[in-house]
Amino acid sequence: MTATHHLTADDVVKALALPERARVDQRVPKKMLAEHGAPTAADRRLLTDGIEELQWIAALKPGTVAIPEHRADGREYLEVAVLSVQVRATHGKASQWLRLAELVHRAVPYPVLLIQTLVLSDTATPGDGPPRPPAQLALSLAHKRAAQNEAGKTVLDGELVRSELIGPDSGAASVVGPLLEAMALDRQPHQDLMALYQGWMDCLTAAEAARLTGNFRLPNGTTAAAARREALRACQRLEQEAARLRSQAAKERQIAKQVDLNLELQRLDARLRAARAQL
Repeated sequence: MTATHHLTADDVVKALALPERARVDQRVPKKMLAEHGAPTAADRRLLTDGIEELQWIAALKPGTVAIPEHRADGREYLEVAVLSVQVRATHGKASQWLRLAELVHRAVPYPVLLIQTLVLSDTATPGDGPPRPPAQLALSLAHKRAAQNEAGKTVLDGELVRSELIGPDSGAASVVGPLLEAMALDRQPHQDLMALYQGWMDCLTAAEAARLTGNFRLPNGTTAAAARREALRACQRLEQEAARLRSQAAKERQIAKQVDLNLELQRLDARLRAARAQL
């Protein structure tokens, strides 16, 4: 497997092992995204100024991957889009990085597997040389459903599921190989396109769990997958709360309050260990 620091969006696409008939390989105008996925003027500016390039890599539908569509419970998975977005170096702040991913998912009427990269300006490709590896690379997915009040519109159904393959998290390197191997199309469920999409989600959830446990393991069935997602959310909430308490304790000057904060941290650590055990 490609070393993490040399990983590119092309490597991810190759790992998916998509059939040639599913490939699109077309550039998507940013104007189209801004028109369909930006609820505010600030979001439109973020899409216009923050994206260097958006590529439509592949369209996965019954005629291209021989997987049936899904129509049930307000969800229509007639096609799954694989997109690659390159974010400009000027928009690499965490808040911008996350918001851009959400806006792209909102703008496309189909569920999307988004490959998101950030290439720093000082690592731009010289001349006609090969593309430089990105400074950040993340994958994200989000379920979609029909909008209740707007016929023909779709909305996100739940939170984004993401995994950073290159980024500030030092644990990213350990999950890249197992994750990309697990993401191959022929390793996903094939009963319908929603099951395929959920299979990819379970891969990303397994990667996030592996950052905490050191063990990349795909869930055994839908019940186990749902339990792991909930345990992972609990871990993330508890880690954020623990970070907040540690910051508060470091600033506290009264001994009695420091003791109280440390006791609360101990209780949080116990809850975090219990949540990690469910991963």
